[in-house]
Amino acid sequence: MSKPLQTAYIKLHIAVFLFGFTAILGKLITLDQFALVWNRLWISFAGLLFVPRIFSGFKQIPKSKLYIYASIGFLIALHWITFYGSIKLGNNVSVTLACLATSPLFTSLIEPFFFKKKLLASEIILGIITIFGVYLITGVGNYYYPAIISGIISAAMASLFTVFNKKNLEEYNAFSVSFIEFFFGWIFLSLVIWAYPTVINNGLFPQPSNLENSWNFIFAGVHSDWFYLIVLGLLCTCLAFVFNLQSLKFISAFTSNLSVNLEPVYGIIMGVIFFRENQNLNFTFYLGASIILACVLLNPVLKKFFNYKNSE
Repeated sequence: MSKPLQTAYIKLHIAVFLFGFTAILGKLITLDQFALVWNRLWISFAGLLFVPRIFSGFKQIPKSKLYIYASIGFLIALHWITFYGSIKLGNNVSVTLACLATSPLFTSLIEPFFFKKKLLASEIILGIITIFGVYLITGVGNYYYPAIISGIISAAMASLFTVFNKKNLEEYNAFSVSFIEFFFGWIFLSLVIWAYPTVINNGLFPQPSNLENSWNFIFAGVHSDWFYLIVLGLLCTCLAFVFNLQSLKFISAFTSNLSVNLEPVYGIIMGVIFFRENQNLNFTFYLGASIILACVLLNPVLKKFFNYKNSE
């Protein structure tokens, strides 16, 4: 394994560990999912302003790419809204993170279309195994079904923006790209918040208990929320997201998303430690989570096997 590739894997797994902690913070933060993501986005792009060479990186990005990165920012905002919405709906970190592991299945279908390559047998097999793991996870009960649906939608959004980033990242400054995506995601979400009462009246989203109008709830919450939001925005978003983007220059979007399946593992372990969620979940849930982890471990083995078979 070359040194750049080895560094990419190290950065990817640091990012995955930090991503796993975002679910814990999401449950600790008292804000509604819209307010939480709105604050996460502005803290993240504000933090990136202090990174050296970020402004020079803007000059290298052509206008055509700017529009693409802005669109990816919308997908990121949607991913986070459905992700934290799933946590709020189920009040359970483990269920949401396990559903997020369906992202390789979506990626295995999306990536070949955009990169004009054949579907790999190894990716199809791992996708099927992941589906079986998620099927076992759904055995936790009807109460969690809304959270499961929202979590799977979040996984689809994660797959989309990862593939689009892989296709359009090229040699541009990852910090500058992250800033653009976070900023335009924040603009998009600000418009959603402005229209939030209409959305609520249409019954499309559950109404948070602390919502009074479309704007005064975004800074609501207890003082501890600010500490959690800063950790979430600077460490679990800025650092993790940039490390993930940098790793995408050397590894495939599918491998990235499959490695991100370790996020449920880290998050489930932390959920047991912080919230004792093991008391609310059954054996089949943990069996499903174990199968998903097996997909991560099987990825390099299956790829090596199928590459060997194709070379014969």
